[in-house]
Amino acid sequence: MDDLNFKCNNPGSVKFGNFINYYQFHPPDERISLLPTNIWDHLLLKDKVDILDVGCNAGDLTKTLDDFFTNQIGLKTLNVLGVDIDPLLIQRAQEKFQNINFRCMDIMSDDWAIGNNSCYDIIFCFSITMWIHLNNGDEGLKTFLKRMCDLSEILVIEPQPWKCYKNALKRYRLGKGDFPKFKELQIRQNVEQEIEVLISNNGFKKLTETSRTKWGRKLLIFRKTL
Repeated sequence: MDDLNFKCNNPGSVKFGNFINYYQFHPPDERISLLPTNIWDHLLLKDKVDILDVGCNAGDLTKTLDDFFTNQIGLKTLNVLGVDIDPLLIQRAQEKFQNINFRCMDIMSDDWAIGNNSCYDIIFCFSITMWIHLNNGDEGLKTFLKRMCDLSEILVIEPQPWKCYKNALKRYRLGKGDFPKFKELQIRQNVEQEIEVLISNNGFKKLTETSRTKWGRKLLIFRKTL
């Protein structure tokens, strides 16, 4: 997960969006407040609901998702898993939130595997599509979205608009060099719309989209069509 517009402090330069103190700048409640409460009723009929948070950082938002679905939606048996590429962030998450499962994982690796589930009821991808895209190119973004669609019944995506790419590139060049896939990207100015199309092409229908956050992003919520 990322933030490229910190007003009071410079977040530094990272390759995968794995900012150490991310939640100091964007408290989880800001995103949770955008989630609708009227599209989850069918999950109340299930004996167990599985939720996956991809790019969970230090787990604060993952824990808030667990609280939201338990307390506000009323799900009784909830299994929440948070995954992130950064082992330090996963260690922090495990230490802070011991009742939630966390795993260090590169979901773009060839031998990726997420638990024993072949499908999750809900997968959340908060502000990670840009980092997948910058590090793996157009084909990598398509592969990622297909994997998430294959694994989920409901998919919640918070894509970064193109202006965030330019900011990420500027910050990374100052400290580390460049994203080697950047110049090859064909999906650019209309990246949010392209992501919607790619998800729809994988058999999903958009249920709703939220208003934009204070940092200019919206949540897109899709459900697999029968």
